[in-house]
This record gives sequence, structure tokens and C-alpha cells, in this order.
Amino acid sequence: MKITKLIILALFAVSVAACDKQKAAIDAKTEATKDAIDKTKDAVDTSAKEAKKQTDANAAIDKANIEAKKLSMKAQLDADKKKADADAAAAKAKVDADQK
Repeated sequence: MKITKLIILALFAVSVAACDKQKAAIDAKTEATKDAIDKTKDAVDTSAKEAKKQTDANAAIDKANIEAKKLSMKAQLDADKKKADADAAAAKAKVDADQK
């Protein structure tokens, strides 16, 4: 009877040890998964920051281009205005010359 009890106790100890190893392996796998997820989250954050910086840079370039286009259009309009004044002055001069 004592041998049977010892064998049962030994089998129980082995099964408990096996369960502990399985649980430890599960915990290790879970921790590795969590670490991988955390690293991926960090990479996403870094990527988003870089995308925001690039978007800000692009916006600044776009704003500068808009401002340059505005200034160019204003300069063209000012030139058109001066040309209209010159054309009017020339037309008036011609009228004056024709009347004399």
C-alpha cells in the first residue's frame, strides 16, 4: 500500500510540475506577444509623428506657393492697370493729334 501511495504521489508531483511548465510557457508567450504589440504601437506613434511633420512641412510649402502666386497675380494686375493707363493716354494723345 505504501508503494502505491508513493507512486500516486510521485505521479501527482510530476503532473503538477508539467502544469507549471505549461503555464510558464503560456506566460512567456503572452509576454512576448505583449512586447511585440508595444513595439508595434511605438512604431505607429513614430510613424504618425513623422507623417504629421511632413504634412506640416507640405502645408508650409503650399502656403508659400499660394502667397507667391498671389503676389505674382497682383504684380500682373498692376502691370495690366499701368498698360490700360498707357493705352488710354496714347488714345487721348491720338485724339488730340487728330484734332489739330
